[in-house]
Amino acid sequence: MGDLLSRLTASDRRVLDRLCDQGDAWVVGGWVRDSLQSLEPGEMDIATNLRPEVVTELFDKTIPVGAAFGTILVLDEESEKSWEDTTLRTDGSYGDGRRPDEVEFGDDIIEDLARRDFTINAMALDPRSGDLIDEFGGMEDLVAGVVRAVGNAHERISEDGLRIMRAFRFLDAGKLGSRSLDSELQAAIGDNLHMLSKVSSERKWAELSRIMQGTGRTEVIELMANSNILIQVIPETIFGGASGFERFSGIPAVDLAILCRNDNRSGTKLAGHLKNILRLSNDETSTISFLHELQIADLNHEVESFRRFNSALSDSMKQEVVAYFGKLGEDFAQAASEVEPLIAGNKPLVGGEDLMQITGLEAGVRLGRLKGWLHRRQIEDNLGSADEVLSLIETIDWQSGEPDTWPALAWP
Repeated sequence: MGDLLSRLTASDRRVLDRLCDQGDAWVVGGWVRDSLQSLEPGEMDIATNLRPEVVTELFDKTIPVGAAFGTILVLDEESEKSWEDTTLRTDGSYGDGRRPDEVEFGDDIIEDLARRDFTINAMALDPRSGDLIDEFGGMEDLVAGVVRAVGNAHERISEDGLRIMRAFRFLDAGKLGSRSLDSELQAAIGDNLHMLSKVSSERKWAELSRIMQGTGRTEVIELMANSNILIQVIPETIFGGASGFERFSGIPAVDLAILCRNDNRSGTKLAGHLKNILRLSNDETSTISFLHELQIADLNHEVESFRRFNSALSDSMKQEVVAYFGKLGEDFAQAASEVEPLIAGNKPLVGGEDLMQITGLEAGVRLGRLKGWLHRRQIEDNLGSADEVLSLIETIDWQSGEPDTWPALAWP
């Protein structure tokens, strides 16, 4: 744990100095916590006694991300960095269990720290003196590896249900290993699981995504499952069981698919269910729908499968397949990468206009499915000319056959 001031960059110093020229400012939250343990800190949060309108006037580029709650985002185009600058405040009651009913700006850094969630997040650095303000035992808890609420644990959890998930996220100390829950905080969480229902879907998924990207994600997610938190966050869902917590990848959408791999719904229905509960993006929904349909048997090592895998999937989809299947996926992708390049590349050698002239078919489902089937065969058989592809027409009943039975290029 070194000198915190030495960890400030030149741009950090510029922002803090400008605030301190007009009032008082402190570095707070995660930057202090991680820097004390020589971890790489994320974005810096700043607390100040200056009102939001004053902060806005001090800097050329700001965004009022939460002006009603005193938060202004300060941007520095030169360093491409940003700082969340929040006016000291005292929160009133939390009537909806998500946000304070009213906010009153204050001038006391200790009072401001007292409203925060956990002791390890309730420390502040005075940028002028380099002094660490630690009224609630954050440093002691950092050393002990304990996540403890500031003040009364039941009050802190009942104020904001998302703090339940945040408590579990902070169990992951990165390269330093893991932390444990203070007994009072653990009891408060158990008594207030219902508070999660008051948290928006977007906030819950954002927090779960951060957990899934942590180095200790496997242990943390297993603890969340055993503490009945996952079923509160993702209700009416069948999870994978203990064996499913062994190979999380760090890609949130993939890990959500792994977590729900034993759910007996189709990929489309499971993805729709999860999208509705967690407000997933369209890309995340598509990933889960695709992965949930896959089986280990799909990783067959036939050259046709390798060629379709190489041609039909984007690089990101290949990465997701590997992440979903773990070591088996790695072996399959490695073998696929060793297959010789296609003679004609991925582009179809026979287009729709050519097929219309040769077959007399009009534009429609039959023509489209025939074109797709020929493209698939071109890839699977590594054909190098349009004539080779067109010769395959003789092997299919394109005039009266059922187009739905003609598979297009896809993997698996």
